[in-house]
Amino acid sequence: MILRDAINTYHDLLTNRLAKVSAEHLKEQQLKRGLYFGDRPLCTVLRPRFLTSEQYNFLQTRVRLLMAAFDKAYRLAMIDEPFRRQFGLLDWEEELIQADPGIRHASPLSRLDAFFVTDTGTLLFTEFNAEVPAAAAYNDMLTEAFWAAPILRKFSRHYELRPLPARMSTMHVLMETYYQWPYRTDDMRIAILDWREVPTYSEFVLFDRYFREHGLQCKIVDPREVEYRNGKLMAGDYHITLIYKRVLIDELIKRLGMESDVVRAVRDNAVCMVNPFRCKILYKKASFAVLGDERNEHYFTGAEREVINAHIPWTRMVEERRTVYKGKDIDLIPFIVEHKDRMVLKPNEDYGGRGIVLGWTVDTQSWENSVQAALSVPYVVQERIILPTEPYPSYIDGRVQFIDRQLDTAPFVFYGDFMDGCLTRLSTEPLLNVTAGGGSTVPTFVIDKRR
Repeated sequence: MILRDAINTYHDLLTNRLAKVSAEHLKEQQLKRGLYFGDRPLCTVLRPRFLTSEQYNFLQTRVRLLMAAFDKAYRLAMIDEPFRRQFGLLDWEEELIQADPGIRHASPLSRLDAFFVTDTGTLLFTEFNAEVPAAAAYNDMLTEAFWAAPILRKFSRHYELRPLPARMSTMHVLMETYYQWPYRTDDMRIAILDWREVPTYSEFVLFDRYFREHGLQCKIVDPREVEYRNGKLMAGDYHITLIYKRVLIDELIKRLGMESDVVRAVRDNAVCMVNPFRCKILYKKASFAVLGDERNEHYFTGAEREVINAHIPWTRMVEERRTVYKGKDIDLIPFIVEHKDRMVLKPNEDYGGRGIVLGWTVDTQSWENSVQAALSVPYVVQERIILPTEPYPSYIDGRVQFIDRQLDTAPFVFYGDFMDGCLTRLSTEPLLNVTAGGGSTVPTFVIDKRR
């Protein structure tokens, strides 16, 4: 009731006049702060996401339990080759993970993608961005942009708001990882590494500024601009000792190859990289299938199995086999074909919603063709979940308009262990992904009624 009352209070305060000046404020702030994905503003609505303290604490508790299961799967994969084959690593990925990066965690920086029905407490995680979790800086700067919005000033007279910053923990992870890295021989000099033409470049600028404000050496670097010479990774005369990796490993290898300067320097332990190549194991969407597959139950404790069963939708690699669905033995491929309206096909590795097929949005023949195609390229099938919705206001055509939007819950996870901060994305479409071209990002606040 606290959450529903808070949303209603916010909307009741939002007159057309207040909406107009708040919309102008947010537009100006996003322009000033560079809060754009390519040429699109990150936020197009006039309300942040709200969570109660109880809801946020619940998320933190369940995330920590789930991360213990992911960590166990990763450690098993590194010592048990048959177990590791379940993740569907390609030959070149197998080669990359063999060199020990000197880092305990496969993914010191990560983000889970989930759907949280706050009215019922239903929480289902659908993806694990264990390679290049984006938007921590965007999230923090959107929070700051909202702070001075006229509507938030009025609302804060009725409710206390606690922001959920994520940049600080990102910085802490980079620093601690580097200073615990056993091959360190020099001061920490960060390179934020990705292609200059990517639409998230504006976030690199935000991180660069933030790191420098805290006394760290930093430079935004394109992988094509570096040179590995005399045992050092150099960008001009800048000696890189820590890579804050934002470039996807798959793109790095496809464009520059296994013998590129970046890859050789990392494999030689001439530079520390966060996240390391071994993050590929958990980044695979098959990681959800591994956790939920009945063949692997014996690897996990009772508490780990409970959190997997409660919060991981039924997921399997698409392959000819028999498996179990809700306690019943099934022939997987015919089962997928027959139940298209409750199934989603996802490529084992891709991002931005690319390659995803929602069974209920296509006809039977298209679905059967997609299932057959998924047998030849590594894919997972995941059971459809019901997406939660909330009304969000926008200022359109001179007045406030409230539109029900689907929303996800994407906790930032640090050290492969705990949640600190939360990204929220909104959409009127069934695929919630900013990269895919739709939706809006909003900051998340923990709220409580003023006493």
